[in-house]
Amino acid sequence: MQARNLLWLLVLLLAIESLIGEFYRTVPLTVLHLTILLSFAFVHGALRYGTRGIIAFAVICLVVSNLLENLGVATGFPFGPYHYTDALGPKLGYVPLMIGPAYLGVGYLSWVLAGVLIGDVSRRSDGWQVLATPVIGAFIMVMWDFAMDPMASTLAQWWIWHQGGGYFGVPLQNFLGWYLTVFAFMLIFAIYLRRYGPEETAPQPKGYYLQAIAMYAVVALDFVASYLVKGSEQVTDATGMTWRSGDVYETSALVALLAMMFIVVLATLKVAREPDETLSRI
Repeated sequence: MQARNLLWLLVLLLAIESLIGEFYRTVPLTVLHLTILLSFAFVHGALRYGTRGIIAFAVICLVVSNLLENLGVATGFPFGPYHYTDALGPKLGYVPLMIGPAYLGVGYLSWVLAGVLIGDVSRRSDGWQVLATPVIGAFIMVMWDFAMDPMASTLAQWWIWHQGGGYFGVPLQNFLGWYLTVFAFMLIFAIYLRRYGPEETAPQPKGYYLQAIAMYAVVALDFVASYLVKGSEQVTDATGMTWRSGDVYETSALVALLAMMFIVVLATLKVAREPDETLSRI
């Protein structure tokens, strides 16, 4: 019971931090944002997969994302030519230490929502399930990047796209690279669960799934809040292309409302319609 209350508290804390961040966004606040997401992932994940299981997810996610991000900066594959500035602090190789936790925090939520929509992975899962859950989870994760990337790169210049791109200075290849990266670490985790995970994941009440859905909703609505409270000014990317920041915020809000929140509504309806006795098989 204490763990479940803590999870709701973390949802509330993320909402409060996100609102404060709209007016005072700093690197320490970003660290707090990630800390809340990571705390949620470890507590929530341990309830279902056990401590070993959520640690496995974390290690797989952090290793795969850092390797592919470093490969991306060094070679341009799979994201396109870019580099990180010093805005996010210390780096592991070419990549700021904060990037891995971002993959982990939102990646875990995306994994849970994919499991709600089409089923979780366990030792009893067939090959179709092992493949399908990462396929959907990666789409859910990239929806977040679709809203986030232009704000973080073109506006905040946490990373720089050398050749720009048609989506407010972000290239199409970036989103394909994100999909590949997320699909890769989710597939490896699915294979891990298929071989080493429990035969059935621990049954959980509906509130357990609603907590992850609510957390993803807070992440989505943060983009809507940015659109509502921030002004508009001209911003020039690395190629000399000029964009209006207000257009970026508006488009990110649109993605959040009609893509990310669509997943939230769909997952909520799925949980609400499921009999309690079937929730352990989600």
